[in-house]
Amino acid sequence: MKQARWIALIILLIVVASSQAQTDPQLGQYMHLQQAYNPAAAGDGDLMRVAGMHRMQFTGISNFPMTTYFTFCSPFVINNTKHAAGVRFLNDMYGLFSNQAFHIQYAYRHKIGNGYLSAGIDLGFVNMSFKSDSINLGQIAAEVGEGGFFSENDPAIPKGSGEKGSNGMTFDMGLGLYYSAPTWWAGISYSHLTRPKVEWSDLSEITLVGTLYMAGGYNWKLKYAPQWVLKPSIMVMTDFVNWDVNLTMLAEWKERVRFGLGYRIAGSVNVLLGVDIVSGLQLGYTFELPANKLIRATYGSHEIYLAYGFNILKPKRTNKYKSVRYL
Repeated sequence: MKQARWIALIILLIVVASSQAQTDPQLGQYMHLQQAYNPAAAGDGDLMRVAGMHRMQFTGISNFPMTTYFTFCSPFVINNTKHAAGVRFLNDMYGLFSNQAFHIQYAYRHKIGNGYLSAGIDLGFVNMSFKSDSINLGQIAAEVGEGGFFSENDPAIPKGSGEKGSNGMTFDMGLGLYYSAPTWWAGISYSHLTRPKVEWSDLSEITLVGTLYMAGGYNWKLKYAPQWVLKPSIMVMTDFVNWDVNLTMLAEWKERVRFGLGYRIAGSVNVLLGVDIVSGLQLGYTFELPANKLIRATYGSHEIYLAYGFNILKPKRTNKYKSVRYL
């Protein structure tokens, strides 16, 4: 069994390092943190906003993936036209791999009908690294044996945390469109437009393939129960090889407390909870459980979300602001 685990690890290294990968992490609370994957969502609702999310995926499995997102955006006005600027930071660790990204964002917002159509751009850098010093290459070679496919001196495997083979940085770019109206929202965006390539060594590189995101949601106020609002939403993400769809239904009570269920066709179900602690300060939690054989090896995935937003374009307003895309 121990030898099989090492063999599986080496196969994973060969597959990832040989060509390309879809590295964008999953988001159970995609409707809360749209700025993380769509730059056009920055400044939605005329809010200056800071938000963070931490996700622990497949807890209980050794080296389970952990993802941290941080975003900040601020709207501003130039000659009666609306704009927004922001930043986003990603720290994603999965197994012996890690991905850090920092981007600046800009969005132009134009009023159409009852809402605003925004166009946004995302510019920054990604840094991919591999913890090669965490592998005992001699031990792996001994366990696989002389007749195995693995060689301790395989030049395709980066060696040493201080060498070129373990770390690489490159330019990245993304684009997005977003429309928000009083009762519904929709967006489309594309990440890694430049197909950034990170070279770990002369024989080891990785290309980040683009991911297309399509998301939307609706606010349905119940006629006979006005204190309740149902908020169905959907996200579709694909690199045109693999597809994933996340369906979510939230119920909101008195614009303060929320709960709901979600289903991901890739094989998981999740429970979402949320509450407004004080005006403008929101806390959310998601528990996700695999709906396949992986459930035997994990305690599930956990996601925590925290955000604070306040209005800077209309300072005289005293009532609490509610955006259609937030819980």
